[in-house]
Amino acid sequence: MRVALVTGAAGGLGRVVAERLAARGCRVAIADIDAGGTAETARLVGEGCLPIVGDLAVEGASEAAVGRVVDRWGRIDVLVNNAAWGGIEPFLEATHAAWTRTLALNVVALAMACKAAGRAMKAQGAGRIVNVTSPGSRMALPDYAAYTASKAAVDSITRAAAVGLAPWGVLVNSVAPGMMDTEMQRSTEAALARVNGRNDLQAFLDERTARVPLGRRAEIGEVADAVVWLALDAPAYMTAERLNMSGGLDKD
Repeated sequence: MRVALVTGAAGGLGRVVAERLAARGCRVAIADIDAGGTAETARLVGEGCLPIVGDLAVEGASEAAVGRVVDRWGRIDVLVNNAAWGGIEPFLEATHAAWTRTLALNVVALAMACKAAGRAMKAQGAGRIVNVTSPGSRMALPDYAAYTASKAAVDSITRAAAVGLAPWGVLVNSVAPGMMDTEMQRSTEAALARVNGRNDLQAFLDERTARVPLGRRAEIGEVADAVVWLALDAPAYMTAERLNMSGGLDKD
């Protein structure tokens, strides 16, 4: 039975990924700063789920989370790095606090989780890491610069970790979701509308959706299926790859 750790699993994509990994027979650990949401995800995942509550941006927290998984089950076969944060700030009003918080969670915590899981997977001679990136990593979004910069870093870390861990059969890939109806997506778009002086939120959302070539927003389950495929089913020769699940928005 495979063992998986999903970060940022108190809701949204992380919750659905955790549920679907459990449905595929995996033992699942979930990590998030939101105690209530983590408890609810653990209930949905079912008996045996290991909830880990804490701030992964704190030094040593990512390594500790991986350590708890290995202590519990003796191994870790899958790591899904989904935890992320992003604030909306016009570029000329950017704050040190927002940049620091964004990079600490989206970049440093993710890299340390890759390192810790990678060490365990190296000892096992196998494992899979899936990092959640964003179409924004390839876009110029001045009101969302810290977040998009952090996701560009995720792309870089994914490639570096894939090459660094390849000799031991550890696969590292990423998924770039499109616009999903998650709490983070909704709050981000509401903030974007405000800073751009858009009072009609629905019209603003409709305009953004119209940019997607498929003409609709992603269902969370669709993106979760892509994450689970990379985690469990993708060919063993696939690594350092970015899987775009953006309805054609990230088409280059």
